[in-house]
Amino acid sequence: MIVGLPGIGNVGNLAAEHIRKSTKAERFATLYSPYFLHQTIMLRSGGLRLVSNRFYHFNSKGKSVILLLGDTQASSSEGQYEINELIVKFFKKLGGKKIYAIGGYNASNKYTESPNVFGVSTDKKLKEELEKHGVKFGKITGTIWGSAGLIPAFARKYKIPAACVMGETGFLEIDASAARAVLRIMESIIGVKVDSDNLDKLKKETERVIKEIESSIEGHDPSKTTHDQMPYIR
Repeated sequence: MIVGLPGIGNVGNLAAEHIRKSTKAERFATLYSPYFLHQTIMLRSGGLRLVSNRFYHFNSKGKSVILLLGDTQASSSEGQYEINELIVKFFKKLGGKKIYAIGGYNASNKYTESPNVFGVSTDKKLKEELEKHGVKFGKITGTIWGSAGLIPAFARKYKIPAACVMGETGFLEIDASAARAVLRIMESIIGVKVDSDNLDKLKKETERVIKEIESSIEGHDPSKTTHDQMPYIR
């Protein structure tokens, strides 16, 4: 199972969504919870739906792969623990053998054009496998928030090898560069070529905007800048 839920830089969600589209994975289960934010999604058809997490399935070179995508994560600690353990138990019931949770690692306040991909794992063999694909272990410290960390932790409880694979990101809410770096590694692991044209375009556009802002700041007299004129990227 590849877990790609919203999080830092939206790295996991971006990467997993591109895998879903390229493989034409089919949804087979939907998770609703009162721990999700009390929101509904407006649809282009004029309808609406509850926020949810969704399970998709596809086959690749003899491998049966499940994708977990969603609109949100649980909004409380209690919800995070309950929902993420439930996800792992559901996966084990399906006969699941391995979990990769994708996320972002906030390394600095700067945008990285060629980000590293870091990892932590509950299983030695899985760690060695990921190292062969270029994932770096033992290079970062800190905490992992939400499903990206809790799902692998609960997977260990249920004796399922698991890892969290994190793209190096900075201050962007949507980091296509970090998502692309993680996606390249997941491609080699699951044996699927993913169409990343949209990610490449978003990456180039992001870099163009950042360079324009940097040039604007370098060529501007700070003493003449008002609050309303200050550029921001969140």
